[in-house]
Amino acid sequence: MLAYLRKTTRRAQDTGATAVEYGLMVAAIAAVIVAIVFGLGSLVTNVFTDACSELNASATATGNC
Repeated sequence: MLAYLRKTTRRAQDTGATAVEYGLMVAAIAAVIVAIVFGLGSLVTNVFTDACSELNASATATGNC
């Protein structure tokens, strides 16, 4: 009976450790995704701002504004 209890508690400890490891991996992946979104977000904003400026300049130059 004692061996069975040791075996059961050992499995519970391993499961808990595995859950913590998965949690850490999910947190790391989320941090990478957030960094990529913030990095690309400013790049995309700059591209759209430049495109909008070019369109406004073109419309003003041709008198279509």
